[in-house]
Amino acid sequence: MTGGECWVDEELAGSRFRDVRLGQRLRTLMTQLAGAVGLPIPMACQDWANTKAAYRFLSNPDVSEREILDGHFRATASRVAAVEGPVLVLQDTTEFSFRRNRPEAIGAIGYSPSRRGEDGRFRLHTVCGLLMHGSLAITPEGLLLGLAAIRFWSRARFKGTAALKRHVDPTRVPIEGKDSMRWLANVQAATTLLGDPDRLVHIGDRENDIYEFFCAAQEAGTHFLVRTCVDRLAGDGGHTVGTEMAEVAVAGHHLVEIGEGAIAKVALRYRRVHVLPPTGKQKRYPALDLTVIHAHEEGAPEGRPAIDWKLITDLPVASAADAVRMLQWYGMRWKIEVFHKILKSGCRAEDALRTAERLVNLIALFCIRGGSANLDRLLSGVSA
Repeated sequence: MTGGECWVDEELAGSRFRDVRLGQRLRTLMTQLAGAVGLPIPMACQDWANTKAAYRFLSNPDVSEREILDGHFRATASRVAAVEGPVLVLQDTTEFSFRRNRPEAIGAIGYSPSRRGEDGRFRLHTVCGLLMHGSLAITPEGLLLGLAAIRFWSRARFKGTAALKRHVDPTRVPIEGKDSMRWLANVQAATTLLGDPDRLVHIGDRENDIYEFFCAAQEAGTHFLVRTCVDRLAGDGGHTVGTEMAEVAVAGHHLVEIGEGAIAKVALRYRRVHVLPPTGKQKRYPALDLTVIHAHEEGAPEGRPAIDWKLITDLPVASAADAVRMLQWYGMRWKIEVFHKILKSGCRAEDALRTAERLVNLIALFCIRGGSANLDRLLSGVSA
């Protein structure tokens, strides 16, 4: 048995299909794709019989991303159980766009300008594709443990967002009616899969700065670290988090590498703050005591904006060293961006896969390959 086949067997050992032949085909297809990074299915399969079998598998109504990824999720849970200490769970969203003559079979992800009309204005066309939101588990040292949750979706149509905001305050819309619900759903799914929620720290960017997410993490008994962009009400409601943090003295300094050997020095401030929910949701959600960390570069550097990072977490921060640790953990978020890059390099648009369900199944296959503990090996084989 080759190293690639051994890896596939270990990763798919927990897969469960009602028809055992589907599990066998999944193993065969994964073995073929593992040795053909970036190649389309016909070239990975090498002959017409295997190519037809691959397309039949991806089109089978008994196959979905849930069945495909089940074994990988179990393998991730096993790897998490085998390591000690905190586990960082990175959340992020990415888009897959495709060119299709019938985009309605897949769905849409947004609008994009195409060409100018006779009036000089750009005409917009609908971008055909899928969105994916994943949770990737790693150790604080950066060791990849695997995917812990994933969601796919597309949008059938769009409304005028700017016009909508003039009539509806988005802070008063229930989270269940928003795309933002994906952040809450993933924290719940990942925590259920991995267990031991007190070890987990769910990390997200500014799009994850959602009060309902903070409450969902608290209810699940797990932790979060998010880059914040919302200046919420604090204390008794007479001031904001930003106002309170402006009064905090510098607790220390930290040197940050910003590329090409350049170093920036940031001042650290942190405080435990009593944070209030949005005004329209204060009857539904409780106030929370959270730690806010500000890392700000003093002075005005030449040729670039000054570093200004603001993080919020439920974890305690008792020293400048604790604040630096939070910055380092958040800095690990680039790992999920690399993971998305691998998926997009490997998952080239397959013309034979004309529906969202088939494309999702294909992306799920690449998720196993990219989300397994083989990221460093894959990076050496994926072009920029």
